[in-house]
Amino acid sequence: MRTASSRSGVDVRARQLLRSFSTALKADKPIERGIIRKLGISFFLFGLINNVLYVIILSAALDLVPPSTPKGLVLFCDIAPSLLAKLGWPYILKGRIRYTKRVLGCCFLSVLGMLVVARFEGVNMRLLGISLASFSSGLGELTYLQLSTTYSVEQSGHSVGYFASGTGAAGLIGAGLWWIVRGFGVREGVGLSTFLPFITPLAYFFLLPSSSTCSDTDSIGSRIDTPGYAPIPLADPADPLEDDGAAAVPAQVEKEVIALTVREKLVLVRPLLLKFMLPLFAVYLLEYTINQGISPTLVYPVPHPESHPILSRIFGSIRDYYPFWQLVYQTFVFFSRSSISAGLPPLPTSLLPLPAVVQAVILTSLALESAFGLLPEDLPQLTIPIIFLMIGLEGICGGLAYVNVFYRIGQEEREEEETERSKQEREFKIGSIGFSDGLGILTASLIAMPTELELCKAQVRRGKSLCMAI
Repeated sequence: MRTASSRSGVDVRARQLLRSFSTALKADKPIERGIIRKLGISFFLFGLINNVLYVIILSAALDLVPPSTPKGLVLFCDIAPSLLAKLGWPYILKGRIRYTKRVLGCCFLSVLGMLVVARFEGVNMRLLGISLASFSSGLGELTYLQLSTTYSVEQSGHSVGYFASGTGAAGLIGAGLWWIVRGFGVREGVGLSTFLPFITPLAYFFLLPSSSTCSDTDSIGSRIDTPGYAPIPLADPADPLEDDGAAAVPAQVEKEVIALTVREKLVLVRPLLLKFMLPLFAVYLLEYTINQGISPTLVYPVPHPESHPILSRIFGSIRDYYPFWQLVYQTFVFFSRSSISAGLPPLPTSLLPLPAVVQAVILTSLALESAFGLLPEDLPQLTIPIIFLMIGLEGICGGLAYVNVFYRIGQEEREEEETERSKQEREFKIGSIGFSDGLGILTASLIAMPTELELCKAQVRRGKSLCMAI
């Protein structure tokens, strides 16, 4: 009887403990959801602010330089420094990443670049300012993608999804902001944009979940300044975000500075070339060749208000076609880059080349339409929706390629007990991918110029000279 009674007592206590544990879990869920929400908002803001200046500069290209200056020069200065940062920085960097200094440095360069653009009227100085802002954008994208890998596998994917969504929103918000402030002129309009970079460090310091909060919920991996991933004191003793966990590091560990060599980094990057880099490069090469080389030639007679009352409101002149195609493209890029943050399943790794294949079909179809006029120009109610759908699909493919490539590389299997070396390898791998899209855009800008000219000549040869009037 005593044994049965004691067992009964144990069962009662066990049930009480289970109920208490269940209640505690339920009580923690709102806190956990709140922290995950803060993590998503933080990375959304990182992506938005990091890319919005790039979009503003491209939107303001016509106003930044005199008519005699090729607008492609603005595009080059807005891309080349960013590409240089993405290509060189992962290999130049030695040891662990100082995220606090990176975030503050990117903010400083962005503000400085926009101030130079706003305060100087000379072409050379404005191109210098654009280059500074571009370098900051490239380094910033590299930094925030690497920062996402310092969280757990699940939350790393969550962070990348929201960062990609923010970069997609930058296309719409940046163009909209310049449309609003352009009336003030370049000096005041660009000057008003200089406050935007300050949002990033504010989000980093005051919104991004701290290491202690992440460890309390046990649902998000530790940030770079947690005790388990504490910077080595001898390397940077003055970093304000580093906590007291670093003081507990043994003396023999303090003296051992782990840093990947260039040779080791090249070994790491080799398997990524075909798996991740080539699909991303191909998508952006095709995408920006369409945007810069083919879309400007997709012009048609202005719809007549009586027969096409809706289309005539959208296209008041032939100069309205290209901005409309860009708006369609940016809108669908935003939707597709937000696919993972919206809860849609990511593409399998084996299907990462698929967006590039679809892009190639779209490029070929639009080039043939531009050159030979396959669609009837006297039926805009048919022709314009078809072009709309094709450019929308182009944007979807571009956005899906971007978010899924970075998502998949962040989801690669990790060791149970991670070492400092494995963490640096993970940061390097996601950072090394970033130059692929920039290289694709830069290559496309070189291909697009002769493509646009040849397509326009083909239209003139068949008696259509609308492209000459833009």
